[in-house]
Amino acid sequence: MAAPLRIQSDWAQALRKDEGEAWLSCHPPGKPTLYGSLTCQGIGQDGIPEVTASEGFIVNEINKKSIHISCPKENASSKFLAPYTTFSRIHSKSITCLDISSGGGLGVSSSTDGSMKIWQASNGELRRVLEGHVFDVNCCRFFPSGLVVLSGGMDAQLKIWSAEDASCVVTFKGHKGGILDTAIVDRGRNVVSGSRDGTARLWDCGRSSCLGVIADCGSSINGVAVGAADNSINLGSPEQMPSEREVGTESKMLLLAREDKKLQCLGLQSRQPVFLFVGSDAFNCCTFLSGFLLLAGTQDGNIYQLDVRSPRAPVQVIHRSGAPVLSLLSFRDGFIASQGDGSCFIVQQDLDYVIELTGADCDPVFKVATWEKQIYTCCRDGLVRRYQLSDL
Repeated sequence: MAAPLRIQSDWAQALRKDEGEAWLSCHPPGKPTLYGSLTCQGIGQDGIPEVTASEGFIVNEINKKSIHISCPKENASSKFLAPYTTFSRIHSKSITCLDISSGGGLGVSSSTDGSMKIWQASNGELRRVLEGHVFDVNCCRFFPSGLVVLSGGMDAQLKIWSAEDASCVVTFKGHKGGILDTAIVDRGRNVVSGSRDGTARLWDCGRSSCLGVIADCGSSINGVAVGAADNSINLGSPEQMPSEREVGTESKMLLLAREDKKLQCLGLQSRQPVFLFVGSDAFNCCTFLSGFLLLAGTQDGNIYQLDVRSPRAPVQVIHRSGAPVLSLLSFRDGFIASQGDGSCFIVQQDLDYVIELTGADCDPVFKVATWEKQIYTCCRDGLVRRYQLSDL
């Protein structure tokens, strides 16, 4: 990864007025930071500003919502994308989690204001308030149908809600500590939860019962991911016959991002270990990119890419800043990552530049969700930002 470029968070507004300025910087690892600025030389007839960069930086292209900057000396290139729209009225405090329904019509989010809400994805208009957790809700996501929501809270409860009438249809009890992340298996007959109590559990949604403790690792499980395993991966076989209530667990891997600096992978149905990888710091989040490639992010800013078939050494380690990696999401032929310093970026295999989603000013971006060409982020500043990739 080339040296990261940074830009003033409100650059799109700042450069919209004549002689408006915005700062720029380039951060080559182990070398002094390079500072620069952008200046608006006037607004074109199409409403797009004409922008020049100070020495050492080049403006390759500019549109209303995006600007492509390079720093040739460090071989760095980023396309910065400003939000298409911002929703400020959903929550009053930091938004810790969000998701968008499979049809793209609804969003769900949870906040440190104690609430979990369903809203219209197009305009942020409130639709439902989901009430029933005691204390904060840590994680929320839609089932593949888009009509049902799964949430996990500090109250150690996992709940399933109807998005249509906001009723809580199932409550799972069994964890002894707050639930920090969840994953849905296939179409959602079964779900997985990871908790502060150090266990990952598999649940039967139809009977609201626990099908088993998949892992008990004695350390907080910060992130979980379920993925279909490539045929070449040996997931082992279960010691006892799986319950007929387990649906879609065969040939699946379960990935656990642990507080004790370990990333653990096991067979979801077999409960057998696949690998255990030790990282540089606590693992916060993880995701599968394919049947054998995965990503995991640490508290000290490392993004590890691992191959399940040879997990001893990472395929690559991406380090853009020391800020905690808070979320990772597979996206097209690459991924989206967000960090505790407000940075949120997209890496694509076929692009020689990074796409940076701007707007958050040093406030952590906790979670990212996508629907087609739209990307939604939630942030400590209490805002949901929606980006339009067509604006690139």
